[in-house]
Amino acid sequence: MIRVLIVDDHPVVRDGLRGMFGADPRFEVLGEAGDGAEAVAVAERLRPDVILMDLRMPRADGVTAIKELARRGVSARVLVLTTYDTDSDVLPAVEAGATGYLLKDATREELFHAVEAAARGQAVLSPAVATRLMGQMRQPASEPLSQRELEVLELIARGSTNREAAKALFISEATVKTHLLHVYAKLGVNDRAAAVAAAFSRGYLSPHH
Repeated sequence: MIRVLIVDDHPVVRDGLRGMFGADPRFEVLGEAGDGAEAVAVAERLRPDVILMDLRMPRADGVTAIKELARRGVSARVLVLTTYDTDSDVLPAVEAGATGYLLKDATREELFHAVEAAARGQAVLSPAVATRLMGQMRQPASEPLSQRELEVLELIARGSTNREAAKALFISEATVKTHLLHVYAKLGVNDRAAAVAAAFSRGYLSPHH
């Protein structure tokens, strides 16, 4: 059973989501929050598996909440559920560490599937958002990747685990993770698959690697 926290500043939206998820035996709704600050406090206390996060809220918005959750080490996956798909909303949320980004016009089954995928740590993007992100990835990176970051990325692209990459480069697994985090930040992505895709589209990796 996937434990869910619902975060939205509209009580009607929260009620609707609670009813939807509460009626399905795959999910348990642990609680609700009406803004980002409350979301962080409730998530720390209840430790949900997945947080459904609205973006534009009073007190603290969704992106601020996502960053604060990461800073506090709350391991819940964050699935953004919003009406906004503009670059100024999508990119900061993904860069802050959101596992997925869905629009509120998603169907019930799309939403259920997205929460299940997010719980497994898989990235979930609505088609409109995915198109936007791919457009961004084709733009040059603001900061080039270092030689060591490229070496790590090449190994990851070939299917190496962090441990295998560490062994191949004679560095620690923790150092590999640090390099990957820098790669994610520079490429504006938040997982390995997206990093590899972005690296290919920007010419950092060539298909014969």
